[in-house]
Amino acid sequence: MEAIQNLVNQLNGLVWGPPMLVLILGTGFFLMLYLRFMPLRQIGPGFRLMWQGRAKGEEGTGEISPFQALMTTLAATVGTGNIAGVATAIFLGGPGALFWMWMTALVGMATKYCEVVLAVHYREKDARGEHVGGPMYAIRNGLGRKWAWLGGAFALFGGLAGFGIGNMVQVNSMAHALETTFSVPLWVTGLAAMLLTGLVILGGIRRIGMVAAALVPFMCVAYVLAALVVLIVNLDAIPAAFALIIEHAFSPIAATGGFAGAAVMAAIRYGVARGIFSNEAGLGTAGIAQAAGTTDNAVRSGLIGMLGTFIDTIIVCSMTGLAIICSGVWTSGVSGAALSAAAFESAMPGFGGALLTLALVTFAYTTILGWSFYGEKCWEFMMGTRAIWPFRVIWVLAVPIGALTQLDFTWLVADTLNGLMAIPNLVALLLLSPVVVRLTREYFAKQAAVRV
Repeated sequence: MEAIQNLVNQLNGLVWGPPMLVLILGTGFFLMLYLRFMPLRQIGPGFRLMWQGRAKGEEGTGEISPFQALMTTLAATVGTGNIAGVATAIFLGGPGALFWMWMTALVGMATKYCEVVLAVHYREKDARGEHVGGPMYAIRNGLGRKWAWLGGAFALFGGLAGFGIGNMVQVNSMAHALETTFSVPLWVTGLAAMLLTGLVILGGIRRIGMVAAALVPFMCVAYVLAALVVLIVNLDAIPAAFALIIEHAFSPIAATGGFAGAAVMAAIRYGVARGIFSNEAGLGTAGIAQAAGTTDNAVRSGLIGMLGTFIDTIIVCSMTGLAIICSGVWTSGVSGAALSAAAFESAMPGFGGALLTLALVTFAYTTILGWSFYGEKCWEFMMGTRAIWPFRVIWVLAVPIGALTQLDFTWLVADTLNGLMAIPNLVALLLLSPVVVRLTREYFAKQAAVRV
C-alpha cells in the first residue's frame, strides 16, 4: 500500500507540477491573444447577459435558464478552495500568491469562455431528450470519432475524481469544521448532508439549477459582506496589503513571525495551482453545466460562463486573501481554513470564526451538488442514460462515508485525477480554437449589424 501511495504521490507531483501549470496558463494566454482580449473587454456585457438570463426564455433550447447554469457552475467551483485553498496559497507562497491567482483568473476567463462555447456548440440530446455537453462531446463531435477515446479519458477521470474532490472531501471538511466549532458529531453532519444532497440531486439538473440559483448568489454576497467587515476594521492596512501583494509577486519574502518565508517561484506555483483548483479554468467542467442551459447561441453562453472565473477568483478568493493579509494573521504560522477563520475572528471576536465555518459548510455543500451533475454526465457519456440513477444513488451514499473516514489517500487520488482531466480538455481547446474564433467573429458581426 505504501508503494502505491508513493507512486500516486509522484504522479500527483507531476500532474500538478510546473509543466502542467505552464500548460494551463500558456493555453489560457494563447486563447486570450487569439481572441484579442475579447473576454476582458466583454465582462460588462457578460454580466448584462447573465442578468437577462435569469428566466428560461423562449429563445433556444435547454433544461435550465442561463443564470441557473452559471449558478450550477459556481456551486461546484465556489467551495473549500475559496477559503482553505487561498489561505494555503498565502501560507506557502506569501502575499504574492494572491497576485498570481489574479493573473490565473484573467487568462482563465479566455479558457472558460472557449470551454463553454465548444460545449454548447457541440452538445447533443441524450436518450431522454435532454441536452448534454462538455469536453467529451466537443472532442467526439468536433475532432471526430477517432478522437473519441480522448473524450472517454476525460469522462473517466472526471467520473472518478468527482467522488473524492466533489463529494467525500467536501463533506469531510464540513464535518470536521462543524465538530471543531459547534461540537456537532461527525455522523450527524454525514447523515444530514446525505439527506439534503439526496433531496436535490435525485430531482436532476432542473432541481439542482433551482437550488443553485437560490443558494449560490446569497452565499457569495453574504461571504463578501462578511469579508468586507474584516477589511473595514483593518481599513488602514489595505494600501500596505496591496503593496505587499505586488512586491512579493516578484521578489522573495523573508521569514517573519510564524511565516517561514517564500521564494518567488513558490508564490507563482501556489498562486497558480490554488487559482486553478478554485475556478477550474482549464479542467473543462463548466461546459458540462452550461450545455444544459437555454440558449440559441454558443457565444452568448460563453460570455455568461466565463463570469464564473471572474466571480470565483477575482471577487470571492480576493476577499479571503485580502482579509488574511490586512488582518496580519498571515504571519501567525496557521494554515488552511484555520487561517481564514483567524482573520474573521480578529475582526469579529466571538463569532467571526463561527461565521467562517458556516460559510465553509455552505460552500462545500453546493460543491457536492454541482459536482454531482458533472460526475453524472461523465458516466452517462461512458455508459449511457442507464447509468444515471445508479450514479445518483451511489453519490448520495458516498456522502456519509466522507464524513466519517480519513481521506488522505482518497484526496491524493482524486486530486491527481482532477488534474488529469485538464489534458484532454486542453488538447481539444487548442485544436478547436479556430472554431471558437469563427463563432465569436460571426456573433459580434451579427450584433454590430443589428445595432446599425
